[in-house]
Amino acid sequence: MAASGSTSPLRVVVLGAGFGGLELSTHVSRACGDTAQITLIDQAPGFVFGFSKLDVMFGRDTAEHVTHLYRDAVMPGVTFVDATITAIDPVGRVVQTTAGAFEADILVVSLGCGVDPTSTPGLIEGGHEFYTNAGAFALRETLEAFEGGRVVVGVTSTPFKCPPAPSETAMLMHEFLSQRGLRDRSQIALVMPFGRPVPPSPEASAVILARFDEFGIEWHPDSVVTGLDPERRMVLRSGHEGMPYDLFLAVPRHVAPDVVVAAGLTVDGWIPVDPHTMTTAFPDVYAVGDVTSVGTPKAGVFAEGQARIAAEHVISRVQGRSSDARYDGAGRCYLELGEGVVAQIDVTFAAGEAPHGTLFGPDASLQRDKNAFGTDRVQRWFGRSWRPGMPATN
Repeated sequence: MAASGSTSPLRVVVLGAGFGGLELSTHVSRACGDTAQITLIDQAPGFVFGFSKLDVMFGRDTAEHVTHLYRDAVMPGVTFVDATITAIDPVGRVVQTTAGAFEADILVVSLGCGVDPTSTPGLIEGGHEFYTNAGAFALRETLEAFEGGRVVVGVTSTPFKCPPAPSETAMLMHEFLSQRGLRDRSQIALVMPFGRPVPPSPEASAVILARFDEFGIEWHPDSVVTGLDPERRMVLRSGHEGMPYDLFLAVPRHVAPDVVVAAGLTVDGWIPVDPHTMTTAFPDVYAVGDVTSVGTPKAGVFAEGQARIAAEHVISRVQGRSSDARYDGAGRCYLELGEGVVAQIDVTFAAGEAPHGTLFGPDASLQRDKNAFGTDRVQRWFGRSWRPGMPATN
């Protein structure tokens, strides 16, 4: 193994090129130069923002425009490897992939979480999931062919990524159907496991519920979808009677990647980390983002914040010093309310404290801030200009 006092660069291997992996790799490469050899591994061709999935799904953008190819990333000292990870040895810090084995002095696991629609009976046969790129992109054609009817957006388990996303989807569905002249012949319902749409922010929840009233969206709190009956076209719910549907949009069960579980990294389904430093139980192994049980929502902005703290500790290790950087659990979320109106929620999930959030807006001007959020990150990670929400082309 290389050491901080040696002439050989430290080998930093980053698993997963989402918010966490991209942000950490960028920070370490800028701070360490040729004293760190960074390998970033992901099996996907490119990165897609969560909000961009909805843009494609509802015909507001194209899959090509919102997919940022990893081969275009501009990070000096970072080598991107397009490969599937087949095994992780957190003790020896060795990663097996379809492109060969990689040994690490410092290993960072930022693989996010996968989804398991098969765990919800009837979902594969009778519904659609919109939480993967493939699922959201495929729904564009489904929605274009939809002639109206009863639409149910439903959560099948917790935790799940981006808690406001189901509410956003319901409101954007209202906008989509209205623009197509189908709203009068349609109904929209949202089934959520929480008592309010955004639990840490009563203010944001009140705004969403007022929007539901304005748009005529049914709100079904404190309920989880347990399955679908495709033959009867019924949504089955925990503790409640079923509800009919013509189109079901699912938030599927979220799970840690199989390779992470097989590596013995998880406890109760997720990787436990020190909530302040993102260190795991294994020396020189960090984990950030959705794959952890750090206590924040599973959302890119929190993965990014955790990655910056982990990066500070990696940089200090490479430079042979200590760091007192600590994660504060803060994040910012932009909430789409339909018809071009956006709100902003600043929320903090600090360890040992009750989560709390502050609402800004809603205001149409916040759309510019949301666009800047995406533009700034594409510039930082990929070194090019980009603007979200480009008018879609047929």
